[in-house]
This record gives sequence, structure tokens and C-alpha cells, in this order.
Amino acid sequence: MIRKAYADTSGGQVHYRTLADGAGPPLVCLHQTASSSKMFVALMERLAGTRPIYALDTPGFGGSFDPEGMPSLTDYCNWLLEAIDALGLERFHLLGHHTGACLGVEIAARHPERLQSFCMIGPVPLTAEERNEFSKHYGSPFSPDAEGAYLQDTWAYVNALGPDSDLALLHREFVDTARAYMGRYQIYTAVWAQDFVAYYNEVSCPMQIMCAPADVLFPFFGRAQEMRPDAEAVEIKGSNFEPDEDPDGIVAALKPFLAKNDAA
Repeated sequence: MIRKAYADTSGGQVHYRTLADGAGPPLVCLHQTASSSKMFVALMERLAGTRPIYALDTPGFGGSFDPEGMPSLTDYCNWLLEAIDALGLERFHLLGHHTGACLGVEIAARHPERLQSFCMIGPVPLTAEERNEFSKHYGSPFSPDAEGAYLQDTWAYVNALGPDSDLALLHREFVDTARAYMGRYQIYTAVWAQDFVAYYNEVSCPMQIMCAPADVLFPFFGRAQEMRPDAEAVEIKGSNFEPDEDPDGIVAALKPFLAKNDAA
């Protein structure tokens, strides 16, 4: 059974989902913007019994606290590490999707002693110019209005990312995105200010990178492979919601990668 609980941090409570059965080193999962730990439920179910799994809601998303002001990505990483510490996890495998990859790459580079391995779905090896261009499309602020027009705008925004063939998935992501109207703006501002490449080149633990051809970050997947030929690269299916759209394909690659690095 996947359980839900909270971990205390200096900023507030971080909500998480956990499947605590299994004896292998734990796996920590970090979601994309503007999702929540719900996006890892399908993976958790398929990895049940292999190891303890924790999927965290980043501050500003899901059931976690809402940060004040405009935090840096380092602030988010510190809060998440405080939550991981509160869970008693000293060493762990780390999986990050999109924004979760940006958070994870900084954690992996700054705290190599904590990681068994690091897997990214949708790495973000963008130049400063490309980050600026992405910021024009992903991260513009929106907020509730009396007419409710922002709800239609949010639905269209999520629908454009790809889950239109699955109304249940589209609805779930719409609800998460509407909840995170401020969190989305805060963290995207921090994401586009991050030098992902600098951290990416510093990661010393075993790495696996994945992406689907319909993912908005797929045009940069080849670049990520060229920058780090030591990373195990896997092409998967789906759009921007691969953990829901191709959980079996992800698990087929992720499960042996984790097992291979359990003793890293």
C-alpha cells in the first residue's frame, strides 16, 4: 500500500508518498512542474517489493507547504534534503523528471556522498539563451480571476503538453497545475536561472538519462548524451508525462540500473 505522510523542514511540511517494502537502497523521486508525487504512483506500483520508495511533493506543489518570496533552486534543494534527512535516508538512488531533474542534478553535484545513482527523465542541458526562450513559454504567472478564465487557460496549457488522449491524466494534472499557480511561477523562475550544465558536468555517481521523442526536452537529449557519454541513455515513449504514459518502459530500464548500482 502506498502511504502518504509529512516530513518537517525549516520552511514547513513536505508531503510525500511512500512504498516502504523491499530491502534495497531507497529510491527518492522528484516530480516535474506543475505535477506532484502522484505522477510516480504507476512506477511505485511496478517497483513494489524491490526497495523503499519515496516520492516527494516539492514545496509549492501537491500537499507541501507554499514558500514565500522567490526562492532559488538551491533553497528548494535544501528543503528537499531536509525532508530526506527527516525520513532517515543517508544514501539513496535519486530519480528526477524535468524540474525534478534540475533539482536532482544540483543535489547530486553538491552531495555526491549521498547518492547511489541518479536517473533523469528529460535532462535540461540548455544554454542561457535557450533557458531565456523557454522562460517565455513555461513559467509566465497566472492567478485566479473572478470569471474563471484562468481555469480554461490552465486546461489548455496542460492539454498542450500532451495527455489529451487520457482525460483522467489531463484532469489530474490540471488540478495539480491550478493548485500550484504561484508555485509554478516561483520554481520556473528558479529553474531558468540555474546553470544545469555546470552541475551536470560535476555529477560523479552513475547516471541514467531518459526521454521520449514527443517530450519538449527531446531536442536536447542528444546533447545530454554527448556531454556525458558515461550516462546510460534510454529512449522511452510518451510526451511530457512519461511515468504515466510509459511506466513499463521506464521500469524495464530503471530496475536493472538501480540493482546494478545498489552497491555503488
